[in-house]
Amino acid sequence: MTFDTLRLQIDDGIARITLRRQDNANAMNPILARELLDAAIACDVDPSVRAVLIDAEGRMFCAGGDLDTFRRAGDGLARLLRHMTVDLHGAIARLARMRAPVIAAVQGAAAGAGFSLTTACDFVVAAQSAKFTMAYTRAGLVPDGSSTFFLPRLLGRRRALELMLLNPVLTADEAHAWGLVTRVVDDESLADEALGLARTLAQGPTGAYAAAKRLVLASSHETLESQLELESAAITEAATGPDGQEGIAAFLEKRTPTFQGR
Repeated sequence: MTFDTLRLQIDDGIARITLRRQDNANAMNPILARELLDAAIACDVDPSVRAVLIDAEGRMFCAGGDLDTFRRAGDGLARLLRHMTVDLHGAIARLARMRAPVIAAVQGAAAGAGFSLTTACDFVVAAQSAKFTMAYTRAGLVPDGSSTFFLPRLLGRRRALELMLLNPVLTADEAHAWGLVTRVVDDESLADEALGLARTLAQGPTGAYAAAKRLVLASSHETLESQLELESAAITEAATGPDGQEGIAAFLEKRTPTFQGR
């Protein structure tokens, strides 16, 4: 599959999606949004994919929406944004619900849509150079890309509104302290650390990971009793499946399990 604004590589169970608009700060435009959806679907339907890594070329992860493209759209801006957000939101929903764990490797600015994209990932590895800011309302815009769904769940209402209305710029260490980042590493180590995490996850029980992701998403709207029922069904299915049986046997036999991802 050929792309203009990103690269998709699948190797040894790891799908790597690399944003490639570095001359434009990897800003989100209609082409990148559509290709991100295409790449997410390709990862989702490929049974060999057991972990997804999203990274970016250049100094920045993603500086947000391409405001120059928005301005040049003129009277067609409303149509452009409707199409673009349908594609971007389709990509993000696919990534958030994907059975494979999704990792973002962030260097430089993750602003606007770039910040929103990281909130939908399961893990965020940030370089010391990373900076996180919403930035939407600074330009008179409104957050999109799932941030209004995930940020209140990650941080609570007040912290989410602080990010959205006051637009502070968080360093990597501050984002880690807020719970927005999984780990912070030196810039020189970012690629290796993120890829190492992807390899670790790719060797794990992908089916169990997928069930855990579904349960966490469901917890925002289920009652305690309905969530407990979902947990009961999920652990029963996992324990009786190949990976559950292998995991139980390996634990009891004091050996390292070999998971098939089912």
